[in-house]
Parts: sequence; C-alpha cells; structure tokens
Amino acid sequence: MTARIWSILGNAQRLDGGAMFGNAPRALWSRWTPPDEQGRIELACRALLVQEPAGRTILFETGVGAFFPPDLSERYGVMETGHVLLDNLKAAGFAQEEIDLVVLSHLHFDHAGGLLTAHDPAREPRLLFPRATFVVSEQAYQRASDPHPRDRASFILELPELLRQSGRLETVGGERSAALGDRYRLHFSDGHTPGMMLAELQGESGPLVFAADLVPGRAWMHLPITMGYDRFAERVIDEKRALLEDLERRGGRLFFTHDPEVAIAEVVRDERGRYGPGACLESVAGQTL
Repeated sequence: MTARIWSILGNAQRLDGGAMFGNAPRALWSRWTPPDEQGRIELACRALLVQEPAGRTILFETGVGAFFPPDLSERYGVMETGHVLLDNLKAAGFAQEEIDLVVLSHLHFDHAGGLLTAHDPAREPRLLFPRATFVVSEQAYQRASDPHPRDRASFILELPELLRQSGRLETVGGERSAALGDRYRLHFSDGHTPGMMLAELQGESGPLVFAADLVPGRAWMHLPITMGYDRFAERVIDEKRALLEDLERRGGRLFFTHDPEVAIAEVVRDERGRYGPGACLESVAGQTL
C-alpha cells in the first residue's frame, strides 16, 4: 500500500497583482488572473497532507492561518476570520493534535502562520500541532530569526523562538531529513528567500514536488515570471529552469500552494520549449501518491 495525499486549503488571501508578478505588465498577468478593483488577485494558501501506510501523518506547510489582528488581516488580504486550515483538516478526518510532522518550506507568514492559534486579543499566539516535529531548513530558520530589513515584514518575529522552545524542531542542511526519512528528497532554492526547502515525494505516478514560492502556481511556470517579493529574480529563473527541466524529464508534477484553482499539475514542455502545466488536478482527497 502506498501513501495517500490530500490537498488542504487554508485561509485565502488577496494580494497586489503587480507585486505577485514582478516586472510582468498588468496587461499580461490580468489575463491569467483578473484583479479586483484594488488591483489584488486571489491566492490560495494550500497545504499538502500525506498519510503513510503505517499511519504517520505529515503536513507540508500551514498557510497564513488566522493569527493576524483584524487590522493586519485586512492589510494582507486574509479573506476569512476563522482558522480555515484546521476546519478543512477536520473535514478530511484529521485533528491537528494527530499530525506527526509539519514540514515548512520557509517561515514567511503566508506559509507558517497556520502554526499559530487564531487571534485572541486576550492571549499571545500559541503553537498548534502539539505532537508534531517541525522541519525547516537551517538557512530559513536563521533568516526568520534575524531577517533583513527588506523582508522583515514577511516574518512572524516570535515564531522561531516558539519553535525552538517546543523541543520538537529539526533544522535541515542537506537533502535528507532525519525526521522525514529517506522517502523524501529535499531541494533548496535561494532566489525567493535563503534556504527555501522544496520537498519531493516519490509515488507510483512519479515524483511530486511541493513547489512553495519557487513556482507558486501555473502562471509562474513561465520562466521569465517572478514575484516582486523575490530577493533575486534571475536566480529564481535559473532555479526554476533546473527544477522544471528535471521534472519534465522524469515525468514529474508540481504541488501548488498559491494557485487558487489547481493543486497539482504535470510539468510539460511545448514545441517551442516553453514549460507549462499538463494534466491538472483541482484537489486531491485521499488518492494514492
């Protein structure tokens, strides 16, 4: 028996389309994802849940969650007030207390905010997933612990210490994690943020890579398309080219965290050599990997 997977939606966001598409003109990106009257586009915050044959459950990312106070929630376009990820985990048959591992590509708030309890003006935020081991790269953890002024607002400043104090944190420096085991291969990308960690799962249908912010959705499979939030756009393009070339050769797929419509897409290349999505799945709910 092979592992089963679920795509689990968390709180959605609306963010400025120009920021999400970098130097691409609005006339181009608005054809892919029409903006609202404020120029914002809808983005998912989608997690991947894996249940292994022996019953171990692994959650890849947690989305933005509901930890922001109302003013910041409005500023960053968080679309729901409750902790949607927890609700959708429960609907899929999983309690957050049962998750064994949480794997984080990096610690920007839209990928790790769901680790925290929903906003309560009377209490400080607390870590959820009380029995989980938290897995993040050493570089990403250090960046979150001492962020650069350029991206300081992208981090939850108290989160690194909460993770350390849990006693259940593993920071990773190579392509394997002790907690995850040899079934999972880890790729690293520095163009968006230092040490972003992309987990590769091997299944019956070939490799599946959790693409995080290297390829947030189908539109970003176009090599020249980067985000204004990326540290180094040219490095993102080089890293993306290497990953897409490798996955296309091996018959691989991408799991998208921010695509509002599609969870998984096959990597294909057209007659002009341009990468794009092949067969797509809007969601998965217990399918075998």
